[in-house]
Amino acid sequence: MYTLDQFVVKPEIPPPKPKEDPKAQLAFTPNIPPDLGESYFTGAGYDGEKRLVYLKLYEPQSQKIHFWYDNTGHLPYCLSKDSPENLSKKEQLTRHPGFLRFEKSKRYDALEGKEIPVTIVYARDPLSIGGRPTGCIRDIITAWEADIRYVENYIYDRKLEPGMTYAVKARKLEPIRRDDVPTSLPKLLDEKDEQYSKLLDRWLRLLEAPVPNYRRVALDIEVHSPLETRVPDPTEAEYRVIAASLVPSDSSARVFVLRRSDYVGDQDQEQSPDFQIEFCNTEEELIARVFKALDDYPFVLTFNGDDFDLRYLFHRAERIGFTRNQIPIELGRESAGIRNGIHLDLYKFFFNRSIQIYAFNSKYREVTLDAISEALLETGKMDISASVSRLSYQELAAYCYQDAQLVLDLTEFDGEVVMKLITAVSRISFLPIEDMSRQGVSGWIRSMMFKEHRDRGYIIPRSEDIKKAKGSTSTTAIIKGKKYKGGMVVDPVPGVHFSVAVLDFASLYPSIIKTWNLGYETILCQHPDCKTNKIPDTDHWVCKQKKAMESQIIGSLRDLRIKWYKPRSKERNLPPDLLSWYQVVQSALKVVLNASYGVFGADRFSLYCPPLAESVAAIGRYSITNTIDEAKRLGIEVFYGDTDSIFLGTPSKEKLDELIQWSKKELGMELEVDKNYRYVALSSRKKNYLGVHEDNRVDIKGLTGKKRHIPEFLKQLFNELVEILGEVKSPSDFDNARTQIRELVRESYSRLKNRKYRLEDLAFNMMMGKSVGGYTKTTPQHIKAAQQLTRTGTDVRAGDLVSFVKVSSGTGVKPVKLANLQEIDVGKYTEYIRSTFEQVLDALELDYEELTGAKKLESFFPGST
Repeated sequence: MYTLDQFVVKPEIPPPKPKEDPKAQLAFTPNIPPDLGESYFTGAGYDGEKRLVYLKLYEPQSQKIHFWYDNTGHLPYCLSKDSPENLSKKEQLTRHPGFLRFEKSKRYDALEGKEIPVTIVYARDPLSIGGRPTGCIRDIITAWEADIRYVENYIYDRKLEPGMTYAVKARKLEPIRRDDVPTSLPKLLDEKDEQYSKLLDRWLRLLEAPVPNYRRVALDIEVHSPLETRVPDPTEAEYRVIAASLVPSDSSARVFVLRRSDYVGDQDQEQSPDFQIEFCNTEEELIARVFKALDDYPFVLTFNGDDFDLRYLFHRAERIGFTRNQIPIELGRESAGIRNGIHLDLYKFFFNRSIQIYAFNSKYREVTLDAISEALLETGKMDISASVSRLSYQELAAYCYQDAQLVLDLTEFDGEVVMKLITAVSRISFLPIEDMSRQGVSGWIRSMMFKEHRDRGYIIPRSEDIKKAKGSTSTTAIIKGKKYKGGMVVDPVPGVHFSVAVLDFASLYPSIIKTWNLGYETILCQHPDCKTNKIPDTDHWVCKQKKAMESQIIGSLRDLRIKWYKPRSKERNLPPDLLSWYQVVQSALKVVLNASYGVFGADRFSLYCPPLAESVAAIGRYSITNTIDEAKRLGIEVFYGDTDSIFLGTPSKEKLDELIQWSKKELGMELEVDKNYRYVALSSRKKNYLGVHEDNRVDIKGLTGKKRHIPEFLKQLFNELVEILGEVKSPSDFDNARTQIRELVRESYSRLKNRKYRLEDLAFNMMMGKSVGGYTKTTPQHIKAAQQLTRTGTDVRAGDLVSFVKVSSGTGVKPVKLANLQEIDVGKYTEYIRSTFEQVLDALELDYEELTGAKKLESFFPGST
């Protein structure tokens, strides 16, 4: 029997289209042009497959990164003081798979004071020289210069200058020398030392060259987490990426948001005027879009991207099926790079203590995106009402966008000071900006010194060579754990002192290194005639016949800052861009110079030389002691002295000028007025004071009311205390300040006793460095809290943030989520208030109990402890 359907012609239904794989079109190949116009040398690396160094060149016209691969035949190598004939007898060396050949050469040995024959040992690849755990050439022979990264070796040998301009012509790399950059300084820095003058001219050429406008994009990602306080492990990458924001310097911001089946809320959200939301149906689509965008920009900015954002994206992409060729991220042990671009992790940059103190005047204390942004941008992270995983699409996008926007803003504020600073330090240190931004200041100085050794034909000594030749220290450290006697700290005159001028030695330690001709080569030299040229308060002497390399390098940078860039940075009649650049350069020089002494006393530093560091400190003590004696002779009141600063009762201009001229003539040191305080409060303890400027700004030294882990209510109390003290204009104002402080303490105590604070305000927040079971010898308080969470079935892991409060029962601590206000140990928190206030009040010579009536307060609240 037939049916009607058998006679109806049905339209042909095409088979369903296979879902397009968002990964399929991803390919990340470098651009290697045979010719390239003026471009900035911004990055470098080593291609293991090609066995070649490559440079990353930023071309401002196209705003792209282009690659140039070495074609000069340069090879990895190390040096030996043994002859090729003797070395050839070492079969383990000659049969090493990476060994190539020997070559005779000569180097100047500064420790021996003469030129010596050396053998260059060439290898096929850098790991054959050193880098593998075992089986390297440097393990077979006694080698010099074997622990320098090959890329850095290449830069020194080729005399390349990171941050400067190059062109590629018929695949040949050529430096560009600009006609609009001065190459010599005016007569105010005229020196008879030819080598010193060459250094001045080099620094000027490097630092006067223009800085390009770097096209860049800031990245931030958000990851779903089943536990609010858990920081997802970037190596495991077990949770979905639910949002990623890209905020570029040249176009509109975009936020990719993952549509989620478990999301409860309005699926159609309104767009924001600040950014475009782009919804993605799958995580693969979201990550693929991020990868395409990253490849489009020459510079990628993150905050902690080395350890989290890029590392998480890399491992998450692998976990969900991306191949290595489809991922534009390259991971190192402690870094994450972009294949065809430059990655700058601003966390690493701002974490640098020298940057924090000398470039940004300690404006931020905690190295978090929120704290740094609040301090430098006067805005912070977005407050959210729930965990990231429970936010609406719109809230999630806004939160993610705000973080990336802050990262970009940190490179754009104040005339792009951060990008300029990174460029300036890159040029000074001869490190590509990607490497420089991740290294500490000792790495910058090491590179600068290695470069100079190579330029002069010196063999770079090993630290054990220096110590063997120069010996150890001759003074006894006052501070436990130090290797020698450090800087001078004069006993303070306790109390409150009004109208105080702080005189500062301009770059004291760099000035000492220059003036006294200090370097590992000249300290304790071999010339009998020099032994009379003694360093005060030590058994050391310094050479009178030869100039020290360190003295010339550090001295030239010091003079350039003090006599050229610092004065120019204050000339308000200069064009804004030029003025901004001079301010950046003087800050960059300050950062490097202020670390130039300490590195020689650090045993991890490659040119570690204990007698050199000890001599600098000894001359510093000699200088400040004699200056204080001279100030007193002139009738100037001295309240305090610390290393390179003297606190004086404001002297007359004539007396001040006389002291400054005396220092310049007798010590070869330049004194300058660093600060003028309305008043300074000095405690009986050294390195512990509070100084108030005329504009109410407060400098705090050694007073730790803003420690990272203390509860929020204590931070707020400390801020209010400092604000009260900043309003004091005269001695009579202290009566009002006392009243306000008393009320501040009474109110906080009352709120504690009556449980008016939120648990979150009382919480200590600490991250777990390892799993709960990993703490076997000791059990810190946050681990005790974590153990309690574990017993309730909560999954707590390494990297989780544990919030806990002090309670009056059990182990004395309890997780916030398990505690209630009635359990709070009021006595413990009262002691925290006392310690927070006492350290400041001690400097003001105010008694905490007398001021606050603390004993009476406690009597009002019996049973509070």
